[in-house]
Amino acid sequence: MASKVLLSKQKVSIILNRLCHQLMERHGDFSNTVLVGLQPRGTLLLERLLELLKKEGFGVIQSGILDTTFFRDDFRRSEKTLNAKTTEMNVMVEGKEVVLIDDVLFTGRSIRSALTAIDSYGRPKSIELLVLVDRRFSRHLPIQPDYLGAQVDALQGDKVKVVWSEEQEESIIYLEKHSE
Repeated sequence: MASKVLLSKQKVSIILNRLCHQLMERHGDFSNTVLVGLQPRGTLLLERLLELLKKEGFGVIQSGILDTTFFRDDFRRSEKTLNAKTTEMNVMVEGKEVVLIDDVLFTGRSIRSALTAIDSYGRPKSIELLVLVDRRFSRHLPIQPDYLGAQVDALQGDKVKVVWSEEQEESIIYLEKHSE
């Protein structure tokens, strides 16, 4: 399996800072905003963004972690057992501006299931999507990000994988393209 680094640590750091500034520009003081990380890997991106926003002087920003396992369209269609992760939504989204956060946008099916799952917590004023990597040309559903780190053109069978560093304060991410 060949792998190639698509974005360097420095480039990813720049992207994360840009995404934070775009969020600040759009949401001001975040008083009516809820940031929601999608399990499993969107939660890691959420942590990095919250840390950067804290460094920018923002205090507590309403946030949550959402697992969409039981809202997936392939739930019970596979022999493979799906393992649910934790959901930590200690905030209602009624009338709030919600930003769904995930690492890689591929077919759009995970986002569709997140849109269904978020209804359990109220009716948001609006829902936006923030992704670190968009795998264009592979969408099954008409879903597009509002905030985008980078676009990657990957061939069928290729995998775009985000590898997070253990060092929280460094916010290091490697993007690798794996050919099988």
